[in-house]
Amino acid sequence: MSQVRLRDYDKSWYRPGRSKLWQIAWFVIGAPVVRCSILPSSSVRVHILRAFGAQVGSRVVIKPGVRIKYPWHLYVGDDVWLGESCWIDNLTTVRIGNDVCISQGAYLCTGNHNWSDPAFRLQTGPIELADGSWVGAKAFLSPGVVVAEGGVAAAGSVITKSIGAYEIHAGNPATFVRLRRFVTSTQPDPAPLQKHATA
Repeated sequence: MSQVRLRDYDKSWYRPGRSKLWQIAWFVIGAPVVRCSILPSSSVRVHILRAFGAQVGSRVVIKPGVRIKYPWHLYVGDDVWLGESCWIDNLTTVRIGNDVCISQGAYLCTGNHNWSDPAFRLQTGPIELADGSWVGAKAFLSPGVVVAEGGVAAAGSVITKSIGAYEIHAGNPATFVRLRRFVTSTQPDPAPLQKHATA
């Protein structure tokens, strides 16, 4: 017989941060508008998020299909891009700096379960993306991860540990690949990453 007892699962301690009525309004009205694939304007999505408690900066691009759990736990700086169908599953705070790109299908996960607990206890941890960082397409970020300034989580990577400033991490589980560097249009392109490390 399994030692896991899901019927004993209890998250009564967890507080989403808003009333049940506010949550229902978000899930019935706000979230569908933000996800809407026929809505061409980022500005409407930004206004909806702000109306539901998100702090969103200027010149933010939000593509169709973006999913956000609780906007009142979301902090977004200036000149941020949120790609198609990225999922910010923010049971707790997600803080996004300036000039950050979150590419298509990326998943920011702030909640997990304790596998050593037979009742599968919920655990949460904030995520922070510092200025100039980049989360590649289909990347997964675990609770508690910090991507420091200019850091890169490469496409398809599984990030379980924080990424240092200007470091590129790739793979599953992700490991350090090399430092990120920038070139001008008059310089040759940097050496390409290995195939698995493409962001």
